[in-house]
Amino acid sequence: MLYWLTLLSDGGDFFNLFRYITFRAGGAFLTALVFGFLFGKPLIAVLRRRQGKGQPIRGDGPESHFVKAGTPTMGGLLIVGALLTSTLLWARLDNPFIWIVLFVTMSFAAIGFMDDYAKVSKQTTAGVPGRVRLLLGLIIAAIAGFWAAQYHPEALHNRLALPVFKDTLINLGYLFVPFSIIVIVGSANAVNLTDGLDGLAIMPVMIAAGTLGVIAYAVGRVDFTEYLDVHYVPGTGEILIFTAGIFGGGLGFLWYNAPPAAVFMGDTGSLALGGALGAIAVSTKHEIVLAIVGGLFVVEALSVIIQVLYFKKTGKRVFLMAPIHHHYEKKGWAESTIVIRFWIISLILAMIGLATLKVR
Repeated sequence: MLYWLTLLSDGGDFFNLFRYITFRAGGAFLTALVFGFLFGKPLIAVLRRRQGKGQPIRGDGPESHFVKAGTPTMGGLLIVGALLTSTLLWARLDNPFIWIVLFVTMSFAAIGFMDDYAKVSKQTTAGVPGRVRLLLGLIIAAIAGFWAAQYHPEALHNRLALPVFKDTLINLGYLFVPFSIIVIVGSANAVNLTDGLDGLAIMPVMIAAGTLGVIAYAVGRVDFTEYLDVHYVPGTGEILIFTAGIFGGGLGFLWYNAPPAAVFMGDTGSLALGGALGAIAVSTKHEIVLAIVGGLFVVEALSVIIQVLYFKKTGKRVFLMAPIHHHYEKKGWAESTIVIRFWIISLILAMIGLATLKVR
């Protein structure tokens, strides 16, 4: 919205700053951060008052989690609110990629909100039936995948780009939309599975978002793509503003989610943020890089899949408990140790993901 202040510029004044994506990204970060600090306490107070007993705690979970009973959930509303406000305020609203990532984010936030509401209102860990959540997610992701494909350059249309090997493109044809569904829905659910300890999910999301934001900015500039030897996708640079909003909103939320958490993100936040990462990857043609940058989420999801499949086949468990962060809890690791070590892993993976940009 503020971009249109450039109409008041003569080319060399303050209003000219709004032409620059980096300036507006800084504005989006600060806006989201201030939003989080301003509305964090009031939101938590409302959630605590409305939810009463807070988020139900799994009876078969780690014993240390029982002390968290009564902690309100749906804290993702703070992140989503900060992200939406900062993006609408600072991004160019005539950019299709901004609307694609916003559509996915808000739609998955709505699914998560329904799930969280069902849990707290009925005081059960079941929530919305899994099939309903999955069906809605598939529809949203299909729309986003088809939508994004319409704005990709002809040379990249319905194709999968591989990191490092710029000259190798895999023509997916009609399979591009199903592939996009896997990326977006998979990312949303992987982040959702990771959100099991205080502060565990939000920092890796921020790291992944920041990394993808840098990539989006580079991919959206023809001069950068030539130097970094990656594919040019016009318009994606504006996504940096969206990811700056995630970073600012995430920090604001982490202030209240740091151990011991005053509020949980809930599915409202985890599904929204995971879906956002998937939508960014599809928009920028960096789906494979997302699997690297978000490798922690991939491992968390795989640990659940492996556990379920192995238990069905043998009646035994590979991990003491899945997702894998609970396995380390069962082994006696302190919650803060798990969280910080997983943060470190996420940062290392982000550096590896960024390294795919420069291959010369």
